[in-house]
Amino acid sequence: MKTISGGITRPQGYQANGLWCGIKRSGKPDLALIYSIVPAVAAGVFTKNSVIAAPLVVTKSHLRNHRAQAIIVNSGNANCFTGHFGQVYAKKTTRVVGKLLGIRDTDVLVSSTGIIGKPLPYKKIEGALPLLIKGLNQANGAKAAAAILTTDKAKKEIAVRIKLGGKTVTIGACAKGSGMIAPNMATMLAFITTDAAINVPLLKSALKDAVELSFNSITIDNCMSTNDMVTIMANGRAGNRSIEKEGKDYHIFCDALKYVCLDLAKKIVLDGEGATKFIAVQVSNAATPAQAKKACLAIANSNLVKTAAYGSDPNWGRVAAAVGALGWAVKEEDMKIHFSSFAKKHINIYVDLNLGKCRATVYTCDLSLDYVRINGKYN
Repeated sequence: MKTISGGITRPQGYQANGLWCGIKRSGKPDLALIYSIVPAVAAGVFTKNSVIAAPLVVTKSHLRNHRAQAIIVNSGNANCFTGHFGQVYAKKTTRVVGKLLGIRDTDVLVSSTGIIGKPLPYKKIEGALPLLIKGLNQANGAKAAAAILTTDKAKKEIAVRIKLGGKTVTIGACAKGSGMIAPNMATMLAFITTDAAINVPLLKSALKDAVELSFNSITIDNCMSTNDMVTIMANGRAGNRSIEKEGKDYHIFCDALKYVCLDLAKKIVLDGEGATKFIAVQVSNAATPAQAKKACLAIANSNLVKTAAYGSDPNWGRVAAAVGALGWAVKEEDMKIHFSSFAKKHINIYVDLNLGKCRATVYTCDLSLDYVRINGKYN
């Protein structure tokens, strides 16, 4: 596997564009389109929040046939808790995009991110679509990656190349996320493209496994969003023999997809609202994988642990208290806690539970004064 420059348009057959349509008062880009020149097999993973935004309802419906060709994304407005018209506008957006591209509206996925509870300014989006589509090309992947951001400080992109049966296959991706990040899923969006040929069941399985180890293993503020979405399109333009069963090619593809998702997940944590430290929490020797993950999250979501990291104060008692609060039969003399230097930007916290042989890792950041400032004014 080789990491290469670029993002969502590095795989063969993909184009993108991004621009400002008027949603954001700042004038920053707020509308993006990702397009495959041929229909692609597709899969998605979504937030487990019981309150979900209108675009997720529409996208889930469109993905029932496991096929997609375009993704339209706006930032600055979540189109969530917007009543009947939320879904009307989400569906209307896919219909107009499909008509302008000459494809079926059900092959268009839709996504939104931003402020919850404000009506979507649909007319601004509709008015910008012809120009957005006119600017579609392979060189504009970075413009799309910029247009999906909200409180992010930087774009999040990655592309990798692998060999499958002698053919060069590329996976590209972009993501956004800075705050309101918690597992299931960790507000974040991620869009992945690949020119690999792969069947639907294996694509869905590969995405689910990759998300579990990446976007579902990060937390910034333990606040689950209503709009989280990860989608992948595979258009087969690389010309590899289609992956139809688990085997060497499938495992190579899975490893590359996990790498892409984990890279983006870590970039989200590094760009956490007000973050000054990146923290990896590793729990070992738990009784089950689920127990290891739960212990990781208890530590990573502890405000006392996070503020200790911000203050460069290696307070191991806060870690012990976070694990102890879970109510497990963890003996003081058996639990071992180790830290790397809290004075550095990257911090590792190691906890050995001595309850079994399972382990897990979760990534988080510190909690700073800027987090309160940013979210106190987010409207």
